[in-house]
Amino acid sequence: MSTLLPIDVATPRSAVLDPPLTDAELEALTVASEWFRLERSREGTILMHPPAGGLTSDGESEIVSQLRIWWKTHRQGRVFGSNGTFFLADSSMLSPDASYVLPNKLKGLTKGELTGFLRLCPDFVIKLLSISDSLPKAREKMQRWIENGATLGWLIDPYKKKVYVYTPGSEVAIESGNTVRGTGPL
Repeated sequence: MSTLLPIDVATPRSAVLDPPLTDAELEALTVASEWFRLERSREGTILMHPPAGGLTSDGESEIVSQLRIWWKTHRQGRVFGSNGTFFLADSSMLSPDASYVLPNKLKGLTKGELTGFLRLCPDFVIKLLSISDSLPKAREKMQRWIENGATLGWLIDPYKKKVYVYTPGSEVAIESGNTVRGTGPL
């Protein structure tokens, strides 16, 4: 039987395990986790994220819906929601709030490889800033996506009504209008 922690007890948001978990062990732990969404930094730190609150969850569903609508007109590659998890080349394991992978990266993957956490970097990633997120840490994570092969990343800050647009080899652009124009894979 599960017990709840008292509200005033601070729970850790990260852990360093010695010895570090293998990818298989981390995937198994992530699947078994009831309390946190887990990620791993490139340095090996296990990052624990609380479940999304109501407004963030609603925003994430809207983002995935919009991406799926775009996909339906193109029908190439695959769209993944916030539970899509990726092992990246730098040994990190990250989960964007929404992502898209071009068909050339999926070509040749078996059903088994598509069933577990993917061992590739999405071409397009979206992160919706939540009330529990730190903007500097979210910006750093977006940079990690680009360094690992994403060709487009959007960090959406609904509180300041800004979208930070990441592309390889370019300064981060900031959009503040009602729409953001897709480039690269979109």
